[in-house]
Amino acid sequence: MLKIGEFSKLSRISIRMLRHYDDIGLLKPAEIDDMTGYRYYHEEQLFVAGRITSLKDMGFALADIIKILDNYDNKEIMEEFLLERQKELSKLSEETQYKLMLLETAKKRLRKEQNMNYDVTIKTIPERYAATVHMVVPHYEDEGILWNTLRQECTDLVPAEPCLAAAEFLDNEYKEENVDIIAWMTVKGEHKDTEHVKFKTLPSVKVASCVVKGGYEQMADAYATVISWINSNGYKNNGPMFNIYIVSPAQTQNPDEYVTEICFPVE
Repeated sequence: MLKIGEFSKLSRISIRMLRHYDDIGLLKPAEIDDMTGYRYYHEEQLFVAGRITSLKDMGFALADIIKILDNYDNKEIMEEFLLERQKELSKLSEETQYKLMLLETAKKRLRKEQNMNYDVTIKTIPERYAATVHMVVPHYEDEGILWNTLRQECTDLVPAEPCLAAAEFLDNEYKEENVDIIAWMTVKGEHKDTEHVKFKTLPSVKVASCVVKGGYEQMADAYATVISWINSNGYKNNGPMFNIYIVSPAQTQNPDEYVTEICFPVE
């Protein structure tokens, strides 16, 4: 039998934590002296202590470890516990990588002393003939589905000069899923509709616009700038906003080279 101090040294678990384990029913002493209140542990309980520490290192909560130890000899149940924790950690890793990417982007922007002041202008985009694709996609980042559909169904299109390629966001609010988008690209000649691609003459539209150079992580700041400018200069929104992709991932894989014109229809 081992006194609590000896057991603490061998298990590398503090006495305070051993007492807590006892209180919650995770690892109870083999015996407690009625006279002194001293706790004693069997040597075999060092194996249990090792399992607890290992499971804690995997990120399991103590309440879960109690359940796991009750089923430790059942390999199927144990595998379910471990697979579930693996899924949780994989998701956490993805979220962490995304946050690290945002931090790295912010650092790059600071190093470059990027100018966050966007110049807003009023302009009229003239009437134009365009190939259009209208879809509801799972998320905003799935916009590429529309462009891939356009390329797959219309392989012989000749872009207009200049060619305008844009995505128009039709929802009245930010959507976490099922995003309603129209993608359009100005083209030469006349064409017949396909299953998903419709050819239309789009009307002229007056917009408040600004040009953003660089990655898409700037868009939220640029949107805020344009909306503030509209409200401060006596204009009103007059339709769903859209982005014109002047230089996009279709032309370069370097986000620093992207050029996007943000357009808010106004009156």
